[in-house]
Amino acid sequence: MVNTQEENNTLEQAHIDFISTVSHELRTPLTSIRGFADTLLTSYDRLTPEQREKFLLIIKEQSNRLINLVENLLTVSKMQSDKELMIYKTVDIKPIVDSVIQIIKNQYKTHKYVCNYDTNLPKILIDTDKLQQILLNITDNASKYSNEGTTVTINLGQNYNDGTVIISIKDEGIGIDKENIDKIFNKFSRIDSPLTRKIQGNGLGLYITKTLIEKMNGKIEVQSSSKGSEFKIIFKAATPEDNGLVKIKE
Repeated sequence: MVNTQEENNTLEQAHIDFISTVSHELRTPLTSIRGFADTLLTSYDRLTPEQREKFLLIIKEQSNRLINLVENLLTVSKMQSDKELMIYKTVDIKPIVDSVIQIIKNQYKTHKYVCNYDTNLPKILIDTDKLQQILLNITDNASKYSNEGTTVTINLGQNYNDGTVIISIKDEGIGIDKENIDKIFNKFSRIDSPLTRKIQGNGLGLYITKTLIEKMNGKIEVQSSSKGSEFKIIFKAATPEDNGLVKIKE
């Protein structure tokens, strides 16, 4: 009975902490949006065109931050309720990686992106949309947490010994301390450093990434040093029997 009560107390505290964190994450951009909107409404004639544009850009940026948070919360809710629908298809991953690079390039125009791949890379049985979401999350982080003008390298390869396909995303950022590597995959976890304090985030991207990878029977590994971080996503190569297969799974 004591254990049950302790478990209930732990779950209740976790629920309270979750609500508190979400409330904080929502309040920050909402306060910013309201503040700059009020300034535009009350002082529009006294503001220069440059100031108006700056305030509108901040409102847009904070609105995007809210949208991203809500989308991530919906994804987390679906995953925790086992209602995340997976549609598996046998796919070539290179076109998916190419599309992700194009999307990220438009956001981080000063970064360089290099993609290396095996010419005979096997296909994998995967949910294409979920794989794109995974790659966007990691490549966005690689770009966001490294200085302008640095290179993000994506390597697509295979391990012939165990029949796996490996997607490696490597940056030239500040790196992650060894004791913090496991923490980065926790909900709402953000590593405190001078660089991360300047960058907005809600600490859900890597939690969602790891959960989706594991739901698709893959795994993720991280290596990091002061010269940058490398995230490796590993999936089993598709078998001949998987070719043309479409599998739907919750």
